Amino acid sequence: MREILVSAECEEFINRCSVRVQVKFEYLLAIISEQEIISKIFVDKLVSTEYYELRIKAENQIRVVILTIDHQDFNQSNKVILLNAFLKRSNKDYPKAIKEADKLFEKYKSEF
Repeated sequence: MREILVSAECEEFINRCSVRVQVKFEYLLAIISEQEIISKIFVDKLVSTEYYELRIKAENQIRVVILTIDHQDFNQSNKVILLNAFLKRSNKDYPKAIKEADKLFEKYKSEF
């Protein structure tokens, strides 16, 4: 079982989304917490960063930035934190989301 921490900022974003997105988010949390090996369909590494992204495909393309705590490889990690979420409109959205994730990591790193 993988331990999943969800930041207040991420939770707040998801709660503002539609019920369909919220249900899909809960479903994906169950998958990543219970399955050891996660498909790239759901979680993929963000290029040139230490972060991963959780892909929520419902009405829109919602992305959640994830940081692994105890191992660099997501599939080998036992503890992850979901830092922030955003609506992906284009690849230009990623740099801003990564900067926000860096700030949130600094804020929450003392908690793990």
